[in-house]
Amino acid sequence: MQYHNITKDDMLNGDGLRVVLWVAGCSHGCRECHNPVTWDPNGGILFDREAKEELYGYLRRDYISGITYSGGDPLFVSNRADITALAEEIKQKFPDKTQWLYTGYEWDEVKDLAAMKYLDVVVDGRFDVDLKDTKLHWKGSANQKVIDVQQSLKNGVIVLHDE
Repeated sequence: MQYHNITKDDMLNGDGLRVVLWVAGCSHGCRECHNPVTWDPNGGILFDREAKEELYGYLRRDYISGITYSGGDPLFVSNRADITALAEEIKQKFPDKTQWLYTGYEWDEVKDLAAMKYLDVVVDGRFDVDLKDTKLHWKGSANQKVIDVQQSLKNGVIVLHDE
């Protein structure tokens, strides 16, 4: 998996202070995407052991609420296995940290992926500039949903995360 950046102490991409992993690879091509440089799956740099240790160093901080996977699209087909393995490892090493993931895919397209068992919140749906609203919490356009993953899986219907 390739990535572009690790952001520490982020307050915009999920609840609390978070670490954000910006992965490479996205096929959605959303008009006026805020991060088109991340679309190329071969862009950025390799997410290697050193990058993982940097990420874990931030997650060890008591004041960090958790990790957010963004990009690009963490669920871009070539990212799925690596994101699943990383999410599983983070769940084991940092069980009290929450895991959020932003994807352009709709919930029904991704709810059965293995990664879901490790995630707390998924913000789904492509960014739609025609539905953009800067007053929305944790999402860029009104069509996107902030989903409580575990409750949605348990109930078999989408349960929205408290905004």
